[in-house]
Amino acid sequence: MTRLKADLLIVLVTLIWGTTFVAQNLAMQSLGPSMFTGIRFLIGATVVAPFAWFEWQRLKYSGVHLDRTDLVVGIGLGSLLFLGAVCQQTGIVTTTVSNAGFLTGLYVLLVPALAYLIHGVRPHISLLPAIALSIAGTWLLSGGALSSLSIGDLWVIAGTLFWAAHILYVGRAADRKAAPLCVAVLQFVVCGLLGCAFGLATEPFSIDNISEVGGAVAYAGVLSVGIAFTLQVVAQRHTPPADAAILMSAEMLVAAIAGAIYLGERLTSIQWTGGILILVSIMISQLAPMIYVANERRLAAKNPT
Repeated sequence: MTRLKADLLIVLVTLIWGTTFVAQNLAMQSLGPSMFTGIRFLIGATVVAPFAWFEWQRLKYSGVHLDRTDLVVGIGLGSLLFLGAVCQQTGIVTTTVSNAGFLTGLYVLLVPALAYLIHGVRPHISLLPAIALSIAGTWLLSGGALSSLSIGDLWVIAGTLFWAAHILYVGRAADRKAAPLCVAVLQFVVCGLLGCAFGLATEPFSIDNISEVGGAVAYAGVLSVGIAFTLQVVAQRHTPPADAAILMSAEMLVAAIAGAIYLGERLTSIQWTGGILILVSIMISQLAPMIYVANERRLAAKNPT
């Protein structure tokens, strides 16, 4: 696959994930956050399962076997995925799609921060101005007063902690035995079962609830979890991290535009400024370390020792 084709796949993934915020909003008309999260990820697991099966067969042919440790890791990842998804979904009940899209992107800044706190991996110095910009952006997104953040905004922000923790560990789990799709299905199933269990225990539910918002559930499950994840895995093997970082950060802009088109949401100029600042902060945190490494390699090539 060429780099251009891989980048176009990333663009498609970004469009799917950005517009999924609308589907998540619409689904809340009939389903609770936990039940929607559960059904969505079980559907996604079903979509990815055939690809995971072929991957599993390849591993077996190569003499690689999944063991109890892999199961424990999958359960842990699925639990983090559930906590992040259900916090975000709970927030979407009372905040706008636009706010949810921009605020969810804050998890990107938390990944290197958690890596430093948990594993002692020192982040690039650009993380500090990026965090400062993101705080300023959140302040403007709330209308110029952090106290104006809604309870939904706070739920979405809380979810970013779990998204960041999930991102921090999912790459290591997928690389442990080169089984990203098997890991994906396992964590999707765990997340789905947790969501359905909590939903049945704490939320009103009937089959009619699903049929009323079947399109939104199918979109979020089949396209967002199943197809988009698989496309991301394929595309990121053929495109540089910088391309993926830039293109996927546009998800929040897609969410804001989709919210305006389908739900009639409107951001003020101050809120748009805040959202753009959050986007810029994310791009700084992702691109500055890459540029630094590229420069170091270029200097090393010019001055070999």
